[in-house]
Amino acid sequence: MSNDKRVRPPAVAGSFYPGHEAELRAMVNALLAGVPAEIGTSGVPKALIVPHAGYVYSGSTAAAGYACLGPAIGTIRHVVIVGPCHYVGIRGIALPDADVMRTPLGDVPIWAAGADIALAQRGVEVSAAVHEREHSLEVQLPFIQRVLPGVDVLPLAAGWASPDAVAAVLEAVWGGPETLIVVSSDLSHYHPYAQAREIDQLTIAQIVGLDNPLDHEQACGATGINGLLVVARARHLRPRLVHACNSGDTAGDRRRVVGYASIAFDKTGGAHVVR
Repeated sequence: MSNDKRVRPPAVAGSFYPGHEAELRAMVNALLAGVPAEIGTSGVPKALIVPHAGYVYSGSTAAAGYACLGPAIGTIRHVVIVGPCHYVGIRGIALPDADVMRTPLGDVPIWAAGADIALAQRGVEVSAAVHEREHSLEVQLPFIQRVLPGVDVLPLAAGWASPDAVAAVLEAVWGGPETLIVVSSDLSHYHPYAQAREIDQLTIAQIVGLDNPLDHEQACGATGINGLLVVARARHLRPRLVHACNSGDTAGDRRRVVGYASIAFDKTGGAHVVR
């Protein structure tokens, strides 16, 4: 009997983030070290919205979101990641045709039992083509490997799916404190700096107010966010803004920027931390 594992290889190592193990580990460590200590003191969230651009652009915002998870090391065993499809469209939600997701930091196993549960839901299928080039899920992995070593992941690429359809899948794999939900999304795209800040502030207020649906002009991962908001309302989660910026604040041209935010969803609430 073969022990060969089906591997989804990294598609954007060397472009969205460093392609060599030592350089990537050092960059992720530096990004996490740059997060203010108080961000990790508001309790461990059940769910996160985090960005998925290149690390030089959105890494500081993503790191702030993942820094909330420090106290959960050893508790969280499964991470469900929902991200948009940038390259191959799909009506529904796709899992990769793989047993592990690979990055320069090593292999992350796919949560087999969670995959079975997800595939039993309407509109969920396996598609290697959807995942082959998709970065929205992949860029989360090095942060997960660093902050939550030893967990497995359930990578869900969401295409044309209703909020209720996404919510049904999330509810099916929701679990307890052993399961974390991560929605991968950037905010507005390619507006001038000041205009983007205004747009993104309204979008963040809409998310924190549990007011959906968002559209894809507000957030490229609106499909996943809208599904999470359905569940968050039903389960009485409290969103809080952890960090927000745009590419004009980090490494981009202020004439055309992309917005980013990390938003935590707490089971019992917590103080808002805004930078």
